[in-house]
Amino acid sequence: MRVLGAVLAGGRSSRFGSDKAAADWGGRTLADHAAAAIAARVDTTVLVGPGGIDDLPRAGLGPLGGIAAALDHAARNDYDSVLTIACDMPRLPDGLIDALLRRVPAYCVEAPVLGHWSAALCAPLLAHLDDAADRSVLRWARAVGALPIVAGVRIANVNTREDLMAL
Repeated sequence: MRVLGAVLAGGRSSRFGSDKAAADWGGRTLADHAAAAIAARVDTTVLVGPGGIDDLPRAGLGPLGGIAAALDHAARNDYDSVLTIACDMPRLPDGLIDALLRRVPAYCVEAPVLGHWSAALCAPLLAHLDDAADRSVLRWARAVGALPIVAGVRIANVNTREDLMAL
């Protein structure tokens, strides 16, 4: 099974005050840390957002727009599935990625944007985004029957500069 890794970096970073995907932590950007967290388990990693693949069907739809873009890219390039991670998740607990990859679709209960999605979900997600104002990743994951995977610990999520300093 070919798995595409997708680092979602299309948010406005309004609470952070600047592009948090490009924020430095330990000599590398947050987006680079997120990519490294999944790199060993995927065939290729792409950036979704500025400087990478554009959200679908348009910008401003939150993480689901990024997931839709990653699914579209995967489907057009013969990947079976996509492992998504937000750019502001620089580290993950051991074993979580392996647990997500055991089933498709699956998502992390503590951070639903961290998920494993079938490329075949692209068209249904685009239809959902066209038809509904609901842009909750959690509700969409439940609607498509994704398996909830419990991390059992808090997932580091950088929304503010204080969050970054606390890592």
